[in-house]
Order: sequence, then structure tokens, then C-alpha cells
Amino acid sequence: MAIKIDSKLTSKKLVSQIERVFELSGQKILSIEKSWKPEQGTPVFTVKGKYTSMGWTEWTQGFQYGSALLQFDAMGDDRFLEIGKCGTVKYMASHVSHIGVHDHGFNNVSTYGNLLRLMREGKIPHNADEKNFYELALKVSGAVQAARWTKLADGTGFIHSFNGPHSLFVDTIRSCRALAVAHQLGHMLMGEQDAKISLLQRVVEHALNTARYSIYYGEGRDAYDVRGRTAHEAVFNPVSGVFRCPNSQQGYAPFSTWTRGLAWALCGYPEQLEFLCAVSRSSAADFKSVGSVEKYRALLLKTALVTADFYLENSCADGVPMWDTGAPNLHRLPANYLNKASDPYNKFEPVDGSAAAIAAQGLIRLGNYLNANGDKKAATKYVQAGLSVARTLFSEPYLSTDPKHQGLLLHSVYHRPNGWDYIAPGQSVPNGESSMWGDYHLRELALLILREARGEHYLTFFDSTK
Repeated sequence: MAIKIDSKLTSKKLVSQIERVFELSGQKILSIEKSWKPEQGTPVFTVKGKYTSMGWTEWTQGFQYGSALLQFDAMGDDRFLEIGKCGTVKYMASHVSHIGVHDHGFNNVSTYGNLLRLMREGKIPHNADEKNFYELALKVSGAVQAARWTKLADGTGFIHSFNGPHSLFVDTIRSCRALAVAHQLGHMLMGEQDAKISLLQRVVEHALNTARYSIYYGEGRDAYDVRGRTAHEAVFNPVSGVFRCPNSQQGYAPFSTWTRGLAWALCGYPEQLEFLCAVSRSSAADFKSVGSVEKYRALLLKTALVTADFYLENSCADGVPMWDTGAPNLHRLPANYLNKASDPYNKFEPVDGSAAAIAAQGLIRLGNYLNANGDKKAATKYVQAGLSVARTLFSEPYLSTDPKHQGLLLHSVYHRPNGWDYIAPGQSVPNGESSMWGDYHLRELALLILREARGEHYLTFFDSTK
């Protein structure tokens, strides 16, 4: 295990750091709100400390306005509620009906979902019309994402990525919260001849096939089958529905592990375990593709555990990973670099702070699930690991303290193979920049821990009363 875990760290011990995070966070949000021009598109990542747009898919605008809602949740400042609400109403409608992406959970649950959650919790006043508006948006969003469906040879299927019907992205497991929320709201996808398609069944089958084709278990699948390794993309023949090969769009290679993809899985599977706890027993028929609810639960847990363990074993001592475990210049780093704190300013390969923020939340959620289900020893390991990673990110050199820098979490990498990330003069690899997803997930991580320290509701988008 490369990560050095502080077994004595608690959520309450992180409160002062978290308060500083949100103090800085508020400044960043206001800076972006003041300077960003909507006609520029969606803010994606920073260049020289200023947010810029990068067209690939429109998947980050929900993080922009969702961040303001998380800021309000943490600090109670109504200015940020107004930014989040107004931005959601004015700019997010096209994302609800966007048929070209697999990112509905990122865009719409981060905005409409946060607003509905805040109303359910009594943090904003109950308003029937607003509630209906948020719920309708979430219902439509979940159904639209579920409609991006590729059927496989065994009769199951998956939500295909923006690349097309051949492409299963590991990222999407984190975005499946859109289908889960819509299902809990009583919605379904209507198909040809009025076919009623269960959103729950599509969540189940997508999670099943992501686990089957994107995650490795050390069971001899191929020559690079290492327990917990993930492939960014699984490629299928869309005509026959037969699996062809692993691939990577943003990682180094199909047979290495892009660590943000690993983090999406590590966060997405524990969240699906939480959703499963909130699903009505009357939905048992929706699990037929995996045999039973309990078999599905075991699959989710197995996948969460192997990805968590791989993350712990392949990150630096402070909990931050390199951007890819097979990056070509890792051999030029010191032989024991994983046993030391990460160095975002090294000359050979970038780290990815955003992967750490996503993974830390997944570790804590996995630990909390295990604790609730009686495995306290394992629970302690994962919760303490998540808190240890969080402590790293809540301080420099990962926390952005420069008031002129619009990012909150530094050393985020977007697309290394395409060369999209800014490299500053005098540096040989990207560092010192931020991303919308990294900033949002740092805030979500901080809020998850802060709520526990305050004794507030557990941070979830799933209604446990259903």
C-alpha cells in the first residue's frame, strides 16, 4: 500500500481546513461569475489561472452552477444559492435534453439534483412549483441518458459514450446517478410501441457490463489483468454486440490505467451501493440480468473493493496519483516515488489532483457502506484513507490560495494525449491548473466530510424514504 493512512484523522479534525477551502471557494466562484461570458461556451479548465472553454462535449457546465449550490450548502450564503438557481434555470435546459452525451449525471444532478436535495432537506424553502420543475428536469435527464443504449449479444446492454454505440466509457458509472434519481422519482423510458423501459434495469445492466468489461480482477482475463486495473473504454461490435478490445481515449494505453477513469469507478460503485440500499424491494424483477439483488450487490461491492485497493497501491504516499499508471516516463522518476509525497512539479509526468478528489469521496463512501453493513475493520481502512487524501487536497500545493487564480484544486489534467493542458514556461509537464470537475468534486468531498462533522444529513441524491 503506497498511501500513508492516518488512522487518527477524523472529520472534525478537518473542519478548519474545510472552512478555509470554502472561504477560497467562494472567491473563485464570484470571480468566474464576474468574468465569464456565456457566449464563450462552457468553462472547462484554466490556462494561466483563468477558466477557458474547450469543445469536446458539453459536460462541465453543471459543475459551474453546482459548485455555487455546494458553496451555499456549506456556508449558507444566499448569494451562491442565487447564482446556482439562476444559472440552472437560464443555461441548463439544453443539457436536460442533450441526446449526444453520456454525462447527464454530471450536468443535471449537480444542478437540478442539488436544488431538489436542498429542498428535501429543508435548507431552502419548500415551493411546489420549483420542486415539480426540478423533478421534471431530472426525470427527463435520466430517460434521455438511458436512451443511449447499445444491446449486447447476451441481451443486456450499456449506455454508450459520445463516441458512438461501440463505446463504453468507465466514466459513465459515476454519471448513472441520473438514471437512479429519475427511477426514484417514479419515471421510466418510453420506447417504440409504448414499451415501458425500466431505468433501474438499465442502471443495473450498465453497472454489470462496466464491471465485466472495464474492470480487471486478477483472474486471467488477458496478459495485463491486474486486480483493480481499469480500462477507460471498452469497444464492441455494435452490429453483433460482441466485445472486441479495451481502449483509452484520455489515458496512455488500453493496457495501462488512466487514474481519473479509475477514480470514476471507485466513486461510482460505492454510490450505486448506496442507491441499492434505497431501492424498493418491489423492484426485484429489474435485477434479472444478474440473477438477484444480492448477486448484484456482491458484484458492486467486489468492484468497489478492487478499484479502491488498486488506487491505494498505485498512488503516492499523500494519496495523489500520477495521471496514468503506465505513463511512458514514470521510469525516470525515483524508484520509490510512490512511497513519497507526490511532486506535481516533477519534470517527467503530471499528477492528477482531480482524480484524487474523486477517489477520496469514493473511499469514504465505500468505508461508510462497509461500516453500515458490519465490516468495521475494512470500513476503517477506507474511511481513513479517504480522509488522508482529503487532508492533502485541502492544503497547498493542491489548494489554490492565489486570489488571481480562478481554480480551487490545482494540478488537474484533462487530456494529456491530445496535449490540451497548459504547460507553463520553465515546466516540462502540465501543472498548476484547475478543472471544473476537479473543483466541483473537491467541494463535494469537503461538504461530505463537513456534514458528518456537523452531524447533518448524509450527502446523497437518493431519497431513502422511497
